[in-house]
Amino acid sequence: MEIRDTMLPVLRPLGGEEEVQALREVIESGWWGKGPKVAEFEEKFAEMVGAKYAVAVTSASHGQDLVMKAKGFKGIDVINPTMSFIATATIPLWNDCTSNIVDVREDDLNIDPDDVKKRLKRNSDALIAVNMAGIPAPIDEIREFYDGLIIEDTAHSCYVEGAGKKGDVAVWSFQAVKTMPCGDGGMITTDDYDLYCKVKDMTWFGVSSTWSRAQGTSGKPGYAWDYQVDLLGYKYYMIDIMAAICLEQMKKLPAHLERRRHIQSQYNERLFSEIKRPPHSDTVQYYIARVPEYRSYAPDMSGGITASRDGLIDYLADKNIHTSVHFKPLHKYGILRQSNYRDYPVADSIWESLISLPCHPAMTDEDIDYVIYWVNKYFEE
Repeated sequence: MEIRDTMLPVLRPLGGEEEVQALREVIESGWWGKGPKVAEFEEKFAEMVGAKYAVAVTSASHGQDLVMKAKGFKGIDVINPTMSFIATATIPLWNDCTSNIVDVREDDLNIDPDDVKKRLKRNSDALIAVNMAGIPAPIDEIREFYDGLIIEDTAHSCYVEGAGKKGDVAVWSFQAVKTMPCGDGGMITTDDYDLYCKVKDMTWFGVSSTWSRAQGTSGKPGYAWDYQVDLLGYKYYMIDIMAAICLEQMKKLPAHLERRRHIQSQYNERLFSEIKRPPHSDTVQYYIARVPEYRSYAPDMSGGITASRDGLIDYLADKNIHTSVHFKPLHKYGILRQSNYRDYPVADSIWESLISLPCHPAMTDEDIDYVIYWVNKYFEE
């Protein structure tokens, strides 16, 4: 097969004229900040995921940070899985808390309840449960012995039926390569009214939104310039420009997820047999395969070539196929290693075999064939 001229990205968003038109309408409206589009998006998103309340924010990371600040967490121990993006472990550090990193399950790379039990401390008042690659974390199992706050990290789960309903609060991501992207953004969803009111006010320095005051919802006619600030807040609110994109992406989400699942199915059926397939995911935020150390021999059992994850990454790069690794374990990073110096038998044994293959709705059938051909070719050569 001929090598393509341009790089096939491992992840990318897919938009069109609908998003362009939505942005044009916002720009022409004169209301670019937090306004009617954000309010509409919050309402529709809460309805989609079955939550009572939703607060749109600048990113999922800021959403988790706001939840911790709203709960007043300082100096506590926060449990999180080692297979996750670095933000999961650094957000507790922003709040003068410790990151208690635990191992994951071998089958789905989700947080391991047994290791949570082993690592619990007296002040382990919060736990971040990541739905890895869209596969639900075992929150019900953890609830059997843990009564602290559970933040369900649903960054990979938009949208899996039931996602965001197991924890006390869920935080979603609309970052540029997520399943429902807008460039960057996030959403906090919860059924806890008190938490909702607090995080909503905290998104803009404790001030009620300009839009709500302009609509007279403050109880005063017209634009109410006066307001009271009763709690410390931040500048974490989403703006209408981002919300407009999200609203269009929400309409396309079913088709985009169907495309991701088609890619997942094709990989599962046609990739080299020794590659371990990931568990089924309804969102397929990442297609995380496992590459074994593999040695091929000549008929007389002489010679042989060893194949590996890193070798495959380099080989595919030469064919203009971009891959990634999700993720390097958190306990491997210097900023976290000293406070989490212990054994992680599962993560340590498998992470160097993990490879994320291209999976996104912009991929054509020819792109899928191209990836499968060159992955399989690597093991044949």
